[in-house]
Amino acid sequence: MPALSGNSPIIKHSVIPAIVTGGAEHLPLKPLRVSQQTTTAIVYCEGNFAAIDGKTANGLVRHSEQYRILSVIDSEKSGLDSGTILDDKPNNIPICKDLADALSKAGKVPDYFIFGMAPASGMLSIHERSLILEAMSHGMNIVNGLHEFLNDDPVFIAACESSQVKILDIRKPRAKKDLRMFSGRINEVTCPRIAVLGTDCAIGKRTTATVLNRALNDRGIKAVMIGTGQTGLIQGARYGVALDAIPSQFCVGELEATIVEAFENERPDVIIIEGQGALSHPAFSSSAFILRGSCANGVVLQHAPARQHRCDFAQMPMPSPLSEIHLIETFADTRVIGLTINHENMTDADVTDAISQYEQDLCIPVTDALTRSPEHLVQMVVAAFPNLQAKTPTVA
Repeated sequence: MPALSGNSPIIKHSVIPAIVTGGAEHLPLKPLRVSQQTTTAIVYCEGNFAAIDGKTANGLVRHSEQYRILSVIDSEKSGLDSGTILDDKPNNIPICKDLADALSKAGKVPDYFIFGMAPASGMLSIHERSLILEAMSHGMNIVNGLHEFLNDDPVFIAACESSQVKILDIRKPRAKKDLRMFSGRINEVTCPRIAVLGTDCAIGKRTTATVLNRALNDRGIKAVMIGTGQTGLIQGARYGVALDAIPSQFCVGELEATIVEAFENERPDVIIIEGQGALSHPAFSSSAFILRGSCANGVVLQHAPARQHRCDFAQMPMPSPLSEIHLIETFADTRVIGLTINHENMTDADVTDAISQYEQDLCIPVTDALTRSPEHLVQMVVAAFPNLQAKTPTVA
């Protein structure tokens, strides 16, 4: 592996790193599409913006089809521009000290207050409960991506009635009687299904899946992305299911049914499935359900070369990409078609060296979805599925 050294500045953003520029082959990615929605929202991310537990806020600032994000609340970064913090590029979404500051800058009460953190516990603190109730008292609807379903809480039920607002519990699954089990209908999906998995949690799988999905569509290959976590669903994924909130007996079937629905409705050329956790990670099982439910024809693996240990588990060293590839290809009838890099704590030179070394060692295409041209992602997919080549217009 390349040493973490070089003349370029080291990038320290942990979940979805900042963009660094370079030569013709190191083009910065175009900003993800800005939402054209008129529904407005502020995002709460106290003490966690641009960090691992703030991945929901991070993702919404970069890409939202559902909401127009007005501001982020994080007193530790108050007064800064959220785009500058994440990508070294201003986006005019300010970071505010508190709710009062955010409301003042909004000019009028936003439509939604989004809880933008994803703590391991999946539960609200006493202070956070009070803050959400305060937001409701101002007339704001709530978007809640946690495992704690506020629509089941008598206090929040009363607050909804009092303030005439609603709460969206994003992770809440349908009633058990309506949950679907695996049927085998995944075999009716004739287009390639590509899962974006990783060697750890909070490593950028959703972002890479989003960039890949956009790059394919931009090049004439109709792609549909399947969200599997709360952030993708809040961002506005048309098809998806929060797998970690579904009883395990139904996870495979719910994902299968969602993919079949997307295929029948959209008739895409390729389907991209957002990954969760890591197949090798003992704390998570979602990757197993994703591989089983999607019967993925191919896998793009996301890895952070400079990450020394698993998120939240300092005693667990990171696995190598090679070991994760062996595990994935042994566990499922699929193949890893490429590796993508999360360049946290790496310089641009480090990324270049890592790409070269991994391509030599693994004999598969390697790129960084955020700092290299998206054309590399497209070619990664086309190389694995040559029938898609005819659909790809010539890129100048």
